[in-house]
Amino acid sequence: MPLTSEQRSHLEKRLKEERALALELIHRNTDELAGNADQDQSGSTSRVPFHPADLGTDTIDEEIQAANATRVSGELAEIDAALERLYSAPETFGRCEETGRDIPFERLDIIPWARTCGT
Repeated sequence: MPLTSEQRSHLEKRLKEERALALELIHRNTDELAGNADQDQSGSTSRVPFHPADLGTDTIDEEIQAANATRVSGELAEIDAALERLYSAPETFGRCEETGRDIPFERLDIIPWARTCGT
């Protein structure tokens, strides 16, 4: 059964909430990277590791942060694409791109940018 207008409104709200969270994470990540660069340029030695293992930990932390930023950027793109689908063709929003069946509302409530029914 296609989504009702009430369900579409709810999903639009969820998409906007998820978009705001993603942007907040991206901005926080950018601010942290900028702060680290400022600290490095100032000549501060407070981030200089005292042990070689600390250098490895710092490297892993930076790689995790970069991977998370990539993931969140991808989610943001999916959210924006879902909002575009919702605005341009609201009557077909929530239809599985693989099977053509309706995506269950419960799935869309959890992942409002879902393109498939997950089967």
